[in-house]
Amino acid sequence: AGAIVGMQAVGNSLKFGAKSGDNINGRLVIDGTGNVGIGTTGPASSAKLEINSTTKGFLQSRMTETQRDGISSPAAGLMIYNTTTNRPNFYNGTDWLNYDGTIAHAIGDYYQGGIIFYVDGSGGGLICAIYDQSAASEWGCKGTEIGADGWAIGTGSQNTIDIEAACTTPGIAADICANLSLNGYSDWFLPSLYELNEMYINKATINAAAMPLGGSAFASAVYWSSSEYDNNTALRQDFSNGVQWYFSKDLTFRVRAIRAFNPVE
Repeated sequence: AGAIVGMQAVGNSLKFGAKSGDNINGRLVIDGTGNVGIGTTGPASSAKLEINSTTKGFLQSRMTETQRDGISSPAAGLMIYNTTTNRPNFYNGTDWLNYDGTIAHAIGDYYQGGIIFYVDGSGGGLICAIYDQSAASEWGCKGTEIGADGWAIGTGSQNTIDIEAACTTPGIAADICANLSLNGYSDWFLPSLYELNEMYINKATINAAAMPLGGSAFASAVYWSSSEYDNNTALRQDFSNGVQWYFSKDLTFRVRAIRAFNPVE
């Protein structure tokens, strides 16, 4: 036979659980002060809720970032598990934060002048402009090896600095980004090859976020990276199919600037 579930008053407490004779084997207890214990018959006096187990944990409400942001008037201290970023979040009365105190960002958020397209897991990441800065610009200085050879995420800024220092041709791709002032920010740069690829991977999310803000979708066309291949060529990516390859620096391709953001405590 199945266990009989019952309730029993014990002093100023209520016990809920399986009935054994005249006693209740307490699985949930509400004591006289209103403190609740689960898995304990005596919740700590300083805890409104105490859960006691060596085999099971506490499972928060799990939801996407979109669902989280749809919560109406969240109370300060509200906690959820963000399935978009796979990190627990809490609301501080103004912003949703990660448990380490950094702002809980996600790809597709509008933040600091553009759309987040990469997060580093530590509260920082990369933002792209909401529209292209050029439809047809050269990489520049064909025949000159600049040394802007970073491909990895985090190298686009230094590549752009190196190009600006060694190639003074105005209006080239890196120069457009380095001199861009957009939505209150002026630290934009031309993305490295892998940074550009993150934009390609997330282009649908970026487009959906940028267009309602007056931005534009990525074209099904080729975009320059800041990554140099040799003295005559540099790397680019086709946003129609994702193909990356090197082409002559004097060819003209599209340009979309990016900038970095750091963790905010």
